[in-house]
Amino acid sequence: MDKTGTLTMGHPGVVGCWFAEESPYRSIFFSLEKTSSHPLAGAVCEYLKREPLLAVSKFSETPGQGITAQVNGHCYEIGSWERLTSQRKLSSALPLHQVEDWMQQAYTLVALADEMEIVAVLALADELKSTSVRAVARLHELGIRTCILTGDTEATAAAVARKVGIEDYEAGLLPADKVAYIERLQVEGHCVAMVGDGINDSAALAQADLSVAMGRGSDIAMETAMMTLVSSDLIRLPDAIRLSQRTVRTIRQNLFWAFFYNVVSIPIAAGLLYPLCGFMLNPMVAGAAMALSSVSVVTNSLRSGYKR
Repeated sequence: MDKTGTLTMGHPGVVGCWFAEESPYRSIFFSLEKTSSHPLAGAVCEYLKREPLLAVSKFSETPGQGITAQVNGHCYEIGSWERLTSQRKLSSALPLHQVEDWMQQAYTLVALADEMEIVAVLALADELKSTSVRAVARLHELGIRTCILTGDTEATAAAVARKVGIEDYEAGLLPADKVAYIERLQVEGHCVAMVGDGINDSAALAQADLSVAMGRGSDIAMETAMMTLVSSDLIRLPDAIRLSQRTVRTIRQNLFWAFFYNVVSIPIAAGLLYPLCGFMLNPMVAGAAMALSSVSVVTNSLRSGYKR
């Protein structure tokens, strides 16, 4: 399952920042994120909403990797801290002790870089949904193994997994990596369900045997998924699984009793017992018995609606 918007509220907020002094980097950060469709972009724009909006050209956004664009003739890139630090050098004014503290607190770090170095860092935090722990516990009670697939850092993924009671997690994943992880499980013979809400999850949702989208997620996620949790509450997922299991069980019961009834009743109605004991079923009684069998099947099906 995805983390942001699935296990967490999906409404992250900026809890810390650093910008190179005497620069328009606040405005540049705001202007690039204003055009982005990433789930974190809204939180960044809310934090920097008082900054002036600059003209952006050659804008490009790659799901799971970040944003590249030009502002005033200069190239800038927004992406995760891990990705940009592997490609750019760090500014000498960057307070690394502060960044390390943010990482220890499992915050999500988003960085802005120019052609040479990282010039700004924002730390964002997203609150867990109040029902996530109970939802995961109920899934485990059903014998379902859970795993978090996220593009966030190892520290963030580990912290969230620990809080909700999930042992397995995969961090720093691109959308293609999520698909590859699901494919690997399928090759091993597992039936895989994927729960997500973002554009980045759509490929993984399409690959999974069962795909579930959150009702407050992106349109493409809901269009791709087989099922949508309208309330965006993960606690509804174990309820939906129990309902589906009960429905399948009821269908099998109805099929069994329908076949059993017909195998026994049709030969009797055809006069099978007449040569043996002279018993002949009245056609009116046979018709009433057939109607009664339909009533019993419908009544058994209605039982599902009264179970919680």
